[in-house]
Amino acid sequence: MAFDESLAARIRDALTRRRNVEERKMFGGICFFLNGNLLVGVWKDSLIARLGPGEGEAALREPHAKVFDVTGRPMKNWVMVEPEGVEEDNQLREWIRRAEEFVGTLPAKRKQ
Repeated sequence: MAFDESLAARIRDALTRRRNVEERKMFGGICFFLNGNLLVGVWKDSLIARLGPGEGEAALREPHAKVFDVTGRPMKNWVMVEPEGVEEDNQLREWIRRAEEFVGTLPAKRKQ
């Protein structure tokens, strides 16, 4: 399944100065990890973002934010942001910032 390469490039650009960021293909898309923890990604044409407890639930009330569910079970504290919600770079950077706010508090995972 293809994913939006231009959105992936915009994320890559937004994360270019961050240390300890890597990307991997998953879920039929591409995901970006911070210190080994999944941060954000692209699935089809949408952004997926990992948010903190309570933050994910609150984000679902925002325009263009939906439950992220690729397996038949919604992923708790994950949101899928439709393309209209990340059209502008400042919108994309804000979702990344929100994800970093939580993921940055998690202990680093060691490479296996």
